[in-house]
Amino acid sequence: MAYRNANYSAFYVDEPFAESNLGAYATEDFIYYNQLRMWKEADSTFNFIDAHGKTYNVRDNSSWETLKQRLHDRLNLSKNIILFLSDITRNSRALREEIDYGINTKGLPVIVIYPDFTEKKEIHNKFGFTDEVRALWDKLPVFRDSMNSVATLHTPYKYQLIKEALDNPDFMVQTMGNADKYYYTGD
Repeated sequence: MAYRNANYSAFYVDEPFAESNLGAYATEDFIYYNQLRMWKEADSTFNFIDAHGKTYNVRDNSSWETLKQRLHDRLNLSKNIILFLSDITRNSRALREEIDYGINTKGLPVIVIYPDFTEKKEIHNKFGFTDEVRALWDKLPVFRDSMNSVATLHTPYKYQLIKEALDNPDFMVQTMGNADKYYYTGD
């Protein structure tokens, strides 16, 4: 059995990848994922272990079966999923596979980062989750329909809140908290 200590970052990338030399690197959500990597470089206490760095990369022209196997390999090494959910997110085959396999097969808790929001109240307020957040869930039905089976934390795109989420044992598969409750940091 593999040691599951990595964070699997899931984000939307156009399919097929862009024809430019930049490919996935030019996609906004990929930039947010790279920000996690930069924060780790700058702060050794930032608890991010990149699952994508644990296996060989696949080329943009790889077959779907090759890509799918690599996604599964990385998810098998992961303790949670970090899902970037934004206005640009689309229901792509790869993102559906990552979320379906990660949640419904591996039982990985999810930390959802909303790059379009910087304040907690934009995600959740005294009335519950905002309509804007619920609309983002609808962009990825497999997530919307599966998230109640694992512990799920929803956070705006703020360094300190993301750092706290990554340190929280309730969002690691080995020590996951109550799967029936949506966790939320703050008011």
